[in-house]
Amino acid sequence: MIRFLLKGLLRDRSRSLFPVLSVSLGVAITVLLHGWLNGVQQMMIDTNARFQTGFVRVMSQAYAENEDILPNDLALLHSDSVLQDLHSRFPDWNWHPRIRFGGLIDVPDNLGETRAQTSVLGWGLELLHPTLPAAGEYYTSEKAIFNFEPAMVAGHLPEKPGQVLLSYLLAEDLALQPGDTVTIIGSTMYAGMAVQNFTVAGFVRFGIQALDRRVLIADLADVQYALDMENAVGEIFGYPGDALFIGDSLRAMAGRYNNSQPQDNPFRPMLVALPDQMGLDQLLDIYDIFSFVIIFIFLLVMSIVLWNAGLMSGIRRYGEIGVRLAIGESHGTIYKHMLYEAGLIGIIGSVSGTLLGLSAAWYLQTYGIDISAFMKNTPMMIQDIVRARITRFSFIIGFIPGTGATILGAAISGLGIYRRQTAQLFKELET
Repeated sequence: MIRFLLKGLLRDRSRSLFPVLSVSLGVAITVLLHGWLNGVQQMMIDTNARFQTGFVRVMSQAYAENEDILPNDLALLHSDSVLQDLHSRFPDWNWHPRIRFGGLIDVPDNLGETRAQTSVLGWGLELLHPTLPAAGEYYTSEKAIFNFEPAMVAGHLPEKPGQVLLSYLLAEDLALQPGDTVTIIGSTMYAGMAVQNFTVAGFVRFGIQALDRRVLIADLADVQYALDMENAVGEIFGYPGDALFIGDSLRAMAGRYNNSQPQDNPFRPMLVALPDQMGLDQLLDIYDIFSFVIIFIFLLVMSIVLWNAGLMSGIRRYGEIGVRLAIGESHGTIYKHMLYEAGLIGIIGSVSGTLLGLSAAWYLQTYGIDISAFMKNTPMMIQDIVRARITRFSFIIGFIPGTGATILGAAISGLGIYRRQTAQLFKELET
């Protein structure tokens, strides 16, 4: 019977062409939309984890309560012992101490006088002497996390103490070249003035406007020396080694660690999970609801369109249905055959639409869309190139509206079969 119905659909294009095209287009848009929304969500998580939050982050409790102002006077002391403890408790994790600080960058002229000056956001990272974890096979360096190699615009990474990287927009504004000398003016851990000269090693472009405008990156040891933070760091970022940890597992990890620390010490190390930082958990929940609502509305609209298509098909086939009833077919059999036809149309359209949608999503995943023109003045950590992301669910999500909406539309429009009165069939056939 399935072969018979399939032959009928293939031979009568008026019954199959428009429905299949409608299903294919709707499924393709659904798959592409899912991939796009999934890619934006993953980009938000990845960008925040790399630059601002880590998958987990260890700070002093006092620092965590005031982290918006980067209070290095509340930094973690005895950071080497804290790192050693973290490596022993969580050996499969990568732990990277960092210092973030604000300050001024002063550019001298040929006479040593100030030629240009502006504010910067400074980062102290382990660039020259990284601390290896206990389980070395899981190690990922800061250079890999920040993806420095492809981000280099000019010059090179710091190769010795006293060298820094600058974001390329900052370097353009200050008219700097690799090899130039700059002075960093800031505040030490003990509220004194910090003044330190550095040599510009190179320029980087992260593709995030908030970073590319005013970031300075130096080796952690240089920043500790300049800010008088010997054996102290602002934060320790944690990244999983061989597995992906998300949600509740991160919170459980944070709970175990925090419960083991003295509760009456405001400078005790405190581990905070990714979802609990910067309102990211609530933001992702809202994003999930938003994505569901968009896809649900699209499914509803698609169901209405296919319902109307099925209704028009049913009206066109009014005489055919009457003849089939007149020769003895039951209402239920005809109704069942219409549902089978709708199922075949849904499957054919879903397969072709999924292939089309995956092709478009793959293109956006590979090349992305440049939104830098809209992000010039935003403080948000959003990449200039936004990409889609194909997952396993992308291969099946299109079949939900593709087959479901098609069968639903046929089921609703086909109810008119049961309103046909057999007693009036011969009068209709005579006319």
